[in-house]
Amino acid sequence: MNNRSEVRDFLISRRGKVTPEQAGLVDHGGTRRVPGLRRSEVADLAGVSVEYYTQLERGNVRGASESVLDAVARALLLDEAERAHLFDLARAANSGTAVRRRPAVQRVRPAIQAILDSQLSPAYVTNGLGDVMATNTLGRALLSPLYEDPSRPVNAARFRFLNPRAAGYYLDWEATGRDSVAGLRLMAGKNPYDKALTDLIGELCTRSEEFRTRWASQDVRLHRTGVKRLHHPVVGDLELSYEALDLPADAGLVLIVCTAEPGSPSRQALDLLASWAAAPDSAEPAQEEPSDRGQ
Repeated sequence: MNNRSEVRDFLISRRGKVTPEQAGLVDHGGTRRVPGLRRSEVADLAGVSVEYYTQLERGNVRGASESVLDAVARALLLDEAERAHLFDLARAANSGTAVRRRPAVQRVRPAIQAILDSQLSPAYVTNGLGDVMATNTLGRALLSPLYEDPSRPVNAARFRFLNPRAAGYYLDWEATGRDSVAGLRLMAGKNPYDKALTDLIGELCTRSEEFRTRWASQDVRLHRTGVKRLHHPVVGDLELSYEALDLPADAGLVLIVCTAEPGSPSRQALDLLASWAAAPDSAEPAQEEPSDRGQ
C-alpha cells in the first residue's frame, strides 16, 4: 500500500463529507465548486496555513505534530475511529522505509480456549483480518456457514464478499458489508505493510466489485458492541447482541461473545442450536488450526 496516497484519499474524503453548516461556518451563498469544505476553510479551522494543509492533503504528513493532527481532526469533525486512523497513517509515514512484514504465527492460548468453553453463549476469537481463530461449541455452530466454505483460514470478510451463501446468512446485508470493509481499512492504517493483510485486501478488491467500491470510500469504524441479525440454516432468524473484547496479552486478537434476550425467539433459537451442536454428527471440534497470519 502507498501510505502517501492513503493519507491523501482519506483527508480528501473526510473534507468532502463536512458541510459549512456542520463546521459552524457562515454560508455566504454562491456556487461551491467542491463537496464539503474548501481547503482554505479546513486550514482556518485548524489554525494552519493553506499551504501547510495542502501539503498534508497531498499525503505529506511526515513530521506533523500531534497538536496539528488534533486540530485537523477537529476541523474535519472526525469521530474516534477516524481520528485514530489519521494518527495511524501519520505513524506509518514517520516509520521510515516500508518493509513488508512476514506473517507471524498466531495461536489462541489454552487459557483463552478455556474461557471460550466456559461461556453459555456463542463465543469466538478473531484477529484483525477477520480470521476466526477459535470458538466454543455454540460459536462453531453459529458460524457453521463460514466453516462450510472450503477456504482456510475461516475468514468473515472473504465469506461476506465472495461466498454466494452469505446473502442468505446476513440479514443486515448493507451494514455487514460496510462494517467489514471499514474494519479492514482501520487495520490497514495500523499495519500498512502487513503481507497477510495486503494479500487479503488485494484478493477481495480483485474478486469483488462491491468490496472494491466500498474500499474506495475510505470509511473506518470501530467494532466494540452492536447487534448481529443472522439467518441460520438450522434454526432460522437470530438477533444477537455482541461485545468485542480486546485481549491485551494477545495483541491483535479479539474475543466476541453473542447473547440473546432472555425469553426471546432468538434465545429459543439459540437453545435449539445448542441441542443441534451437541449432536454427534453436527459440529467439528471448536479449535481452529493456528493461523500463519500476522497483524
